[in-house]
Amino acid sequence: MIVRKQTNGIMVGNVKIGDFAPVSIQSMITTDPVHIDKAIAEINRLADAGCEIVRVAVPNMDSAKALKTVKAGIHIPLIADIHFDYRLALEAIDNDVDALRINPGNIGGEDRVLAVIEKAKPKQIPIRIGVNAGSLPQHILSAYGGHPTADGMVETAIEHIRILEKLDYRQMKISIKATEVPLMVEAYQKLSAKVPYPLHLGVTEAGTITQGTIKSAMGIGALLLQGIGDTMRVSLTGDPIHEIEVAQGILSSLGLRNFGATMISCPTCGRCQVNLFDMAEIVEARLKTIKVPIKVAVMGCVVNGPGEAREADFGIAGGKGLGIIFRKGEVLKQVPEAELVDALFREIDDYLETLDKE
Repeated sequence: MIVRKQTNGIMVGNVKIGDFAPVSIQSMITTDPVHIDKAIAEINRLADAGCEIVRVAVPNMDSAKALKTVKAGIHIPLIADIHFDYRLALEAIDNDVDALRINPGNIGGEDRVLAVIEKAKPKQIPIRIGVNAGSLPQHILSAYGGHPTADGMVETAIEHIRILEKLDYRQMKISIKATEVPLMVEAYQKLSAKVPYPLHLGVTEAGTITQGTIKSAMGIGALLLQGIGDTMRVSLTGDPIHEIEVAQGILSSLGLRNFGATMISCPTCGRCQVNLFDMAEIVEARLKTIKVPIKVAVMGCVVNGPGEAREADFGIAGGKGLGIIFRKGEVLKQVPEAELVDALFREIDDYLETLDKE
């Protein structure tokens, strides 16, 4: 059982982060918000897939001014990603964003940070302090041998945290990302031991869908297993819709969230006498429409299928020309191989109908 670390609770729009709230899923659109209709469409597509918080880059003042209209066209919290120009943060606040992502060290002196805090305070707009291994300040790099280290990343984060604390502002969450998984994990572990603030997890510049999925599952998953992390983004080079799918998969695999039906399947072996690959893909695709938390098994043979998948709510196991339908390890019936998938879903549909009647 995962025992989560307690952190301060904050609200990003209507989504609670920290204080044992469910780990939330965040993504980022590829569209400049100045292209209002396109930005709204992309955000709503991500929201439909399960994105709970969305971040947008705000490169200039026109982009900041467009945020109000974008915000009016969506139904999930909107975070403005600000770098270098504190005036963009001020404008974003005036245009109804739910939170800011800033680096207090790159928007100017403390007077400029103070200007942002003074405008954010009345609306209780949270700020995410984002530290990346690839952009640590020179004095930190020099102090730690000229290259990024976990201790250097933590020191950078704490320097930025102290700026906001000095201004009596604690509505913050922190990220401390690296592209190398061991460095990222070590940095988050050390920061988690030092601060009470909610942590946003991610492996930065993780790569393409395949490589990025592996690195994110390893890094984010390792931390979540230790109870560290309150919100997350799987950063992938590709359609951000995949970020949501992978994030849901990570949380589901750890038992931290439930996003509907899940499938388990065996890796096949010499005993398999059915087209297991196609069968598994068909079942997985059909399960995507089911939001009830059931577990379905697709097994390659009847020798071990029901036993190995005893905890599955429903399952199928192939044979030579025939297969079985089973539930919780108990065989329900035997059917021709060509009818296995349809027969499985008839059993599932019957079960779902009984739930609707309760």
